[in-house]
Amino acid sequence: MTLDLQEKFDAVIAHHDRIEPRDWMPEGYRKTLVRQIAQHAHSEIIGMQPEGNWIGRAPSLRRKAILLAKVQDEAGHGLYLYAACETLGVSRDELVEMLLTGRQKYSSIFNYPTLSYADVGTIGWLVDGAAICNQVPLCRTSYGPYGRAMIRICKEESFHQRQGYELLRTMMGGTDAQRQMVQESVDRFWWPSLMMFGPPDEESPNSARSIAWGIKRNGNDELRQRFVDMTVPQAEALGVTLPDPELRWNDERGHYDFGAPDWAELAAVIRGDGPCNAQRLAHRRAAHDDGAWVREAATAFAERSAR
Repeated sequence: MTLDLQEKFDAVIAHHDRIEPRDWMPEGYRKTLVRQIAQHAHSEIIGMQPEGNWIGRAPSLRRKAILLAKVQDEAGHGLYLYAACETLGVSRDELVEMLLTGRQKYSSIFNYPTLSYADVGTIGWLVDGAAICNQVPLCRTSYGPYGRAMIRICKEESFHQRQGYELLRTMMGGTDAQRQMVQESVDRFWWPSLMMFGPPDEESPNSARSIAWGIKRNGNDELRQRFVDMTVPQAEALGVTLPDPELRWNDERGHYDFGAPDWAELAAVIRGDGPCNAQRLAHRRAAHDDGAWVREAATAFAERSAR
């Protein structure tokens, strides 16, 4: 019986169709999905912190409204993804507990500080740009609930990327100090943005299996190259310099050549030794504890309504 189910599962994957929550799936497939979707959900929630740091210091009401809307979108993305993950038989409480105890990770990029207001634009342009390269192929992932959640998320992330680019373009048309602020921000976020795609394919322990199962559609290196090719012309249009002396067009390959990120730094950040790892988790734990009364009240109301 299990052999027949495995054959049916393999046929669905081979035809690039969708696995749904009630379908049989190998335990390894389910665990891989839980890890990847949960990490994605945690990243959206933790990712509210770096930009939320600037809501109260935005330079105008318009900029504050834009930033508030974006941070609110990230919360919604986290909720979509947690809901998708719950279809795999894991509870929201379990997922949150694994984040708060450090047993599950989130994107390395959110362990870097936002030191200037230009970082709001740079995160929108570079970080959300890298996220789009990563996430658009996930709209075609083999697991139905994940792929459907990604369709709306990618539409909103695309808008966030345009917002970030518009902010930087405005600042680059301003004073010398504003242009310097943008360049300094880009210098800090360029390499961490490249690290968002994960280690090189030959050093990635999960990529090959995820691609074979159709969970991922592209390898880390292919997506990183796609991001560089997309971003270089945008940087030229902005008038900023990307901090990579090896960056140049390669006629033979039809792509840009670029230098290697500091993989030791990525490993350290993933291990918990990044600039803001402790701060991000401490803030998330405090928010979780402060919101306990809301969860308890909602549970009590639901139980009373049921009675």
